Amino acid sequence: MHEAKKKQSPARAPLNSRRAGMLVGAALFLILILGAVLLQPADRERTAAQKRSFAAARVTDILADNAQPEPWSEGLRLGAQEIEVEILSGPHKGKVLETTNYLSAYANVDCKLGTRVIVRLDYDDQGEPYILSVPNYDRGMVLAGMLAVFCLILILTGGKKGVMALLGLAYTLAGVWFLLIPLLLRGAPPIPTAVAIAALTAAASLLMLTGFTRKTLAASLGCVCGVTAAGLFAWIVGEITPISGFNMSEAEDLVLRAYDSPLQIRGLLVSGILIASLGAVMDVAMSIASACNELREVEPSIQPGRVFRSGMNIGRDAMGTMANTLILAFAGASLNMLVLFQVYGYPMIQIINSDTMAIELIQSVAGSVGIILTVPMVALLSAKLLK
Repeated sequence: MHEAKKKQSPARAPLNSRRAGMLVGAALFLILILGAVLLQPADRERTAAQKRSFAAARVTDILADNAQPEPWSEGLRLGAQEIEVEILSGPHKGKVLETTNYLSAYANVDCKLGTRVIVRLDYDDQGEPYILSVPNYDRGMVLAGMLAVFCLILILTGGKKGVMALLGLAYTLAGVWFLLIPLLLRGAPPIPTAVAIAALTAAASLLMLTGFTRKTLAASLGCVCGVTAAGLFAWIVGEITPISGFNMSEAEDLVLRAYDSPLQIRGLLVSGILIASLGAVMDVAMSIASACNELREVEPSIQPGRVFRSGMNIGRDAMGTMANTLILAFAGASLNMLVLFQVYGYPMIQIINSDTMAIELIQSVAGSVGIILTVPMVALLSAKLLK
């Protein structure tokens, strides 16, 4: 009888832990919903952006077209088009309007018959709509299809784990949009708020993926420690340099927005680094915790010191590639800036000491420091917790 119970308990343990993880994940999801509801802004005057009216439309006719490619435009046609479009969404759906579509190197929506575009509408003195401009292509269906393909590939490849990974990703994005940003707009301190949201979303994602286990606990605690280390490193360097959110390219718009709101701009740079490094740190933390857990299950009598050394060996292999991934991601995002430095021939002393380059370096190096320090933290936690 005792042997039968022993045989059943290992089978029930993962199921129970997964159920517990789902329950805790559901509780965190309710926290997210409650926070999103409570943080909804009170009734206030609509902003200028909210007062603008946009609609999806389809080009039904090209009335005139004098656009031609220029030698320097790399195939882009520059000029103007007289087009006729049919409105496909909003209160004026089905209405046919005419407008002039100007093509430049910076705003180039080159229309053909059947092209789906986004149009900006305004109203004349009689209340009739007319088109002010054609700012963008209608990319909604293409982007939705791309996301659907991504989700399908992830589910087919990962099965239930893929579904849980999608839920964790959705939770993380929702936490940033519905909790972090509204809290920042209400004057919450950016760095502690970002750490709290990172901990909440990391715990939810890992719980949904692996259940309520010691492995999840080790990965979650290590992830929070790694992200905090990245933020602390960036904050120290920023204080010494000095550099802050006021050095960012969006600082002017943020200053105008924060003029009559409690938004704190100074800590936004470090907060962005925390969120940007969260995914890579979470990846390293779960990889090491999973490997240590497998090692413990294969050899239950293994000593904690051996588990720690194995986790460190695994982490050393992972930290190099993940650090490269993070640094190259920041370098790719700033590729246009690097090209301009070469085009204008800036001296190296000016490049290194510019605000833009300093911010990119701090972001990439601080994220990499978070990944590197996550390795010993998770290895140590796994050695202590996985017994």
